[in-house]
Amino acid sequence: MQNKPFVLVGVNSDTPARAKEAIAKNNLNWRSFQNKRDGKPDIAEDWAVQGWPTIVVLDADGKIRYRGHDGEQATEVAREQVALLLARK
Repeated sequence: MQNKPFVLVGVNSDTPARAKEAIAKNNLNWRSFQNKRDGKPDIAEDWAVQGWPTIVVLDADGKIRYRGHDGEQATEVAREQVALLLARK
């Protein structure tokens, strides 16, 4: 969704080396954070992630519009949210 009001952020549970390998192999071009944080709960724990991948789509107000494991359904919801944002302009 290039040039649209949309941001994709990843959280990975891999080792840093494996994450870098996956980024290079799959030409991933979005920000991705390591799940483990020194002295703090894991991001997955904060978000109550039960399995990987878990996809969360937030609207412009930060409300969860989709949470689950179906990439196609998450993409559909994300596209709907982008269309709503563009309609507001």
